[in-house]
Amino acid sequence: MNNSYTKTILLSICLTALLFSLFAMLFSALGILSFNANLLTGVVIAGLPIQIILLSFVIPAFGLLTYRFLNTRFPNNNLEKFSLSVSNLMLGICIAFLFFGYLKLYTATTFIVVLALLLYIEYKNKLRFMYRFYRTYLVLLIPFYLGCMVIKKQSLLIFNENASLKLHLAYLPIEAYFYFLGMLLMAVYLFELFKSKMVKVDG
Repeated sequence: MNNSYTKTILLSICLTALLFSLFAMLFSALGILSFNANLLTGVVIAGLPIQIILLSFVIPAFGLLTYRFLNTRFPNNNLEKFSLSVSNLMLGICIAFLFFGYLKLYTATTFIVVLALLLYIEYKNKLRFMYRFYRTYLVLLIPFYLGCMVIKKQSLLIFNENASLKLHLAYLPIEAYFYFLGMLLMAVYLFELFKSKMVKVDG
């Protein structure tokens, strides 16, 4: 992996982590998220324990590593032609949840981010990678779910459910799955964007 490629990955991770750390700071300031001070000790930045900020870097980093591994191991991209249909379904789901939960800050933030990303990527952006993204998302749902269950069992994070629709899927708020989707999608899009610009410069 050359230096330009490494910088592309690191920049994608850092920009994604910065945005979602800001969301976490907002949720913390508004009382939507709180933290178990007995388990999360150390440096606190803008009200967030350093462990939470680091998690905002670890998730997109692990996501991009998985994305690249799957693309290398399974390069066939024939199913890309079906990705727009899946995205349109996801857009419909986002609109439906926004209709019922636009007054819930966590719900509204989550689905607005996913809606905006999907609309831009599928209808404005010329890069085609959504099949590979959805494949990565499905693979990562298992470790994501297990990680969330550990966090929930240990009470590391305390979530105010009044900021959500109070709909749960396998003991997790439905918004959590889409929040993760938004984080992963932003990281993958930035990676593909910077990679395409790097190819143009090198070419």
